[in-house]
Amino acid sequence: MNFEEVKKYIDENKGEKELAAYLQGLIGVEGVQRYLSENDDGKRWLDAEKDKHLDKGLRTWKDNNLQKEIDKKIKDLYPEESEEKKQLRELNAKIEKMETEKQREVLKNKALTIAADKKLPITNIVDLFISDNEEATVTNIGRFEEIYSASVQTAVEERLKSTGYTPPNSTNQNNQPKNLNDAIKNYYSSNNA
Repeated sequence: MNFEEVKKYIDENKGEKELAAYLQGLIGVEGVQRYLSENDDGKRWLDAEKDKHLDKGLRTWKDNNLQKEIDKKIKDLYPEESEEKKQLRELNAKIEKMETEKQREVLKNKALTIAADKKLPITNIVDLFISDNEEATVTNIGRFEEIYSASVQTAVEERLKSTGYTPPNSTNQNNQPKNLNDAIKNYYSSNNA
């Protein structure tokens, strides 16, 4: 009997219980397992079905449990603050702010003292020079002093150049008489020569 004859026989006798039982015996659990593990098409189909099932299960778990797990982890990492802890935290923040303001005031006074000693005109802008510590504040004022002095010097030189004034030579000053006798000697020596 060839395959076509077997096929024809099965089609003609579909309704018979003996044939159905025989065919059911051929397709048992072992046969299906062997097909799914040995046949490439069977493996692909089984993997796709597993992926669908896993994806559906994961989506269901996310919908039902993920937010609960996130909330639980947040509570573990950041427990709710009691009223006492909240007050303590606020009090610590106020103390820290007061200390920072006090330090800033000390630095401002120091900067104003230094500026007054150096005769720098920074009383209105002293806050620009205040830093986190005294050393940096003093350094900032020193830099301003250098820049300010250079700027004043440049302005003076420009002003002198524009008016045409030339300061006297220092060599002429050495020929000036020191007393009346020297002046008379210089007068007679320059006129009699």
